[in-house]
Amino acid sequence: MAAVAMRLPVSRKAAAPSGPRGGEKHLVAPGDTITTDTGYMRGHGTYVDEEKLIASVAGAVERVNKLVCVKALKTRYNGEVGDIVVGRITEVQQKRWKVETNSRLDSVLLLSSMNLPGGELRRRSAEDELAMRDYLQEGDLISAEVQSVFSDGAVSLHTRSLKYGKLGQGVLVQVSPSLVKRQKTHFHDLPCGASVILGNNGFIWIYPTTEQKDEEAGGFTTNLEPVPLSDREVISRLRNCIVALATQKLMLFDTSILYCYEASLPHQIKDILKPEVMEEIVLETRQRLLDLEG
Repeated sequence: MAAVAMRLPVSRKAAAPSGPRGGEKHLVAPGDTITTDTGYMRGHGTYVDEEKLIASVAGAVERVNKLVCVKALKTRYNGEVGDIVVGRITEVQQKRWKVETNSRLDSVLLLSSMNLPGGELRRRSAEDELAMRDYLQEGDLISAEVQSVFSDGAVSLHTRSLKYGKLGQGVLVQVSPSLVKRQKTHFHDLPCGASVILGNNGFIWIYPTTEQKDEEAGGFTTNLEPVPLSDREVISRLRNCIVALATQKLMLFDTSILYCYEASLPHQIKDILKPEVMEEIVLETRQRLLDLEG
């Protein structure tokens, strides 16, 4: 007989109000009037009709001085210079790679915008162009930084630092880009024994923390040794915690992921994605974040 999991109704604890302290966010749906004041400037996600500023997308209203824009809750990634992204190589072309970064158009990684193996600095030759598939081929995952944004919205990437480059063993989680909080650093070594790269484009890479950090050869060497079971369990738990936070629409950053990981420890890894367990651990995480804000 196959095992059957049965879940019985339980009484839930009353949830404390989880809104930001200092006022609720102004949420709008398409067609909602944001303001009738003509002194405001029209930003992204808005249009003017009969001297009224109206939302064209569903999201949160953001005001910067007199500029009003609506940040969509669910959207494709819109690149900004300096963003950290995780992407997948989709095509090898002449002197460039096409990269899928969850944006409307494929991103571009030029051969001249990356470190050569060993980190040597020289002009790219025809031999380098012929060896492009040895560096990165279709299906490889990379971490990179946005170098520039073209007029059509396409993104140009670079990997000119040893912290960027080809990604080895780990797990990729895809969430909405609007859920990843912008921070000074998006590379985090968590105390639980794993590391995460929180891509601004909604691609999150979870991998075992390496002990030697200085033997990176230009970001091309990937460690293919078997990952211990304990590390795999930590990575699986982190992955389920991130999915739970994204399902409950909680912002993703190092502190929220760590609090959620700690709240999930009493439960088995496979149980984290059960609706009632997910709600319980995310509620505890939200409460701890509110207490942290004071």
